[in-house]
Amino acid sequence: MKLEIHSKIHSKIQSKIQSKIQDEIHDDDLNKFEAQGVALPPLPNHGNDHGYVEHEGARIWYATYGTGAPVILLHGGLGHSGNWGHQVPALLETGHRVILIDSRGHGRSTRDTRPYSYELMASDVLAVMDTLHLQQASFIGWSDGACIALITAAQAPNRVAAAFFFGCNMDPSGLKQIDQHNPLLSRCLSRHLQDYAQLSATPDDFHYFAEAVGVMMKSQPNYTAHDLSRISVPVLIVQAEHDEFIRDEHAEYLAHNIPDAKLLFLKGVSHFAPLQRPQQFNEAMLAFLHEYQPQN
Repeated sequence: MKLEIHSKIHSKIQSKIQSKIQDEIHDDDLNKFEAQGVALPPLPNHGNDHGYVEHEGARIWYATYGTGAPVILLHGGLGHSGNWGHQVPALLETGHRVILIDSRGHGRSTRDTRPYSYELMASDVLAVMDTLHLQQASFIGWSDGACIALITAAQAPNRVAAAFFFGCNMDPSGLKQIDQHNPLLSRCLSRHLQDYAQLSATPDDFHYFAEAVGVMMKSQPNYTAHDLSRISVPVLIVQAEHDEFIRDEHAEYLAHNIPDAKLLFLKGVSHFAPLQRPQQFNEAMLAFLHEYQPQN
């Protein structure tokens, strides 16, 4: 009888494992992302769980989900906070409060006529935190979002509990020569164009918007090794094995110059890992938060 019960329990465990494997999302070529994007949980519909913050000539859109230790997700350039659709449920399931922000000029957020700068967008993040009465949060940054998060950590370390930087550069020398014929980049750009037309207050201006963001990417940020050495929050630098934009040597440079920073390489994925293999990305993200994020 004991053997029979044990066999049934083992069978159920194996069934759950197999189901989880079948449910695991793989979109290495970004075909699914281009076709349908990523679905976020329904927006909260009570209190001040989503809205706009008026700051420095722009309306910055935000949304919050759940309760618990706060985590701010900062998306990549030309995208919007909906690109975190595979990460939000994982964070909610593990008891976190999730704060999404559309960067200035991206998604639902507007901009003024000033050139884009990472410092200005970092100040937008602090304005959202002030509106939500968040003294401190952990940051998960992807690409341009990682640059914004790192600058926030450098300039306002008391507001950043810990910072996870995926696909991050701190000066233009960290960028690779981009292959304009890469089909992944074309599919990602196609999805961004569709989302921009749907979400933006200036839906027909994507190409002007992309050009303005591109100027920022090519010339900023410009942090030196000395600047990096003054960052005092816990940091994990995360680099994809096949990153299309960021040089491996630059990720190593960041980890070497930021005090006590750690470096993690994600195998088999590119700059779009949160979309390509979200389970792999989420495991790294949640392990980091478990180690460093203050618990409520």
